[in-house]
Amino acid sequence: MQEFLENVARYPRYMISLILGIFFALFEKAKPLFKNPVTATAIVGILVGGFLFMVLTLRAMLGFTTV
Repeated sequence: MQEFLENVARYPRYMISLILGIFFALFEKAKPLFKNPVTATAIVGILVGGFLFMVLTLRAMLGFTTV
């Protein structure tokens, strides 16, 4: 039983390292795009727009609208 619990305790560390690895790889691929100010502005705009779209969609789906 102790070995089972040790294995289960490893999964959160694995998940965190996996997610950080994915973000690190994506950032390394996108780093050259930030050298051009126009491209950097477009990427930041797309990220902000995507985040706002997700937040507003989830608020509407969960009924958190104040209107």
